[in-house]
Amino acid sequence: MFELIYDCPRFVIVNKTQAASFHAEQGPGFFVEVESTLGCKLWPVHRLDKVTTGLVLFAKDSDAAAELGRLFEARQINKCYLALSDKKPGKKQGLIKGDMTKARRGAWRLLRTQANPAITRFDSTALGDGRRLYRLWPQTGKTHQLRVAMKSLGAPILGDDLYGGSAFERVCLHAYALSFEAFGEQVTITAAPDFITQAPLPFGEAP
Repeated sequence: MFELIYDCPRFVIVNKTQAASFHAEQGPGFFVEVESTLGCKLWPVHRLDKVTTGLVLFAKDSDAAAELGRLFEARQINKCYLALSDKKPGKKQGLIKGDMTKARRGAWRLLRTQANPAITRFDSTALGDGRRLYRLWPQTGKTHQLRVAMKSLGAPILGDDLYGGSAFERVCLHAYALSFEAFGEQVTITAAPDFITQAPLPFGEAP
């Protein structure tokens, strides 16, 4: 369900390799599985959707959790996600910004209003097989933000049937990179997803 990517005295970074709920649904959730396997108490400081794979950061003590939480709140932890779509986008790079509201069946939708907007920067590259690979840099942390952003481009994520994506064996959304400075360390970690075979992409900067 996961692999250990980075381990230091104050935190760990793991790669969530399969779709799994963060907390228990039927049986132990992803968080309990990580704690149990690593044999230590952990503090979650952010989460991934059930269908999203990729990098997750856990603190090893409450003070570290508070500091990492502060960095997330201050947007000082840079995150990059990768997504795959087989639909043609409305634009190939840029900014997606708007308020989000609940829709039906547990989904969300993007509005034109800007009172408390979800903000995502992105670029994309054609893969030559009718599919396009997206790098997504979320500037905020709303529920389903990246899935809704991709739908708003007219390019829902492959496998994401909730938002109109084409059928696939998994939802092709992956937390690819984390970069931050904390506790005297500069950390930049990447973990490639299973849905691309090319060499790993550079983390890069949001356009």
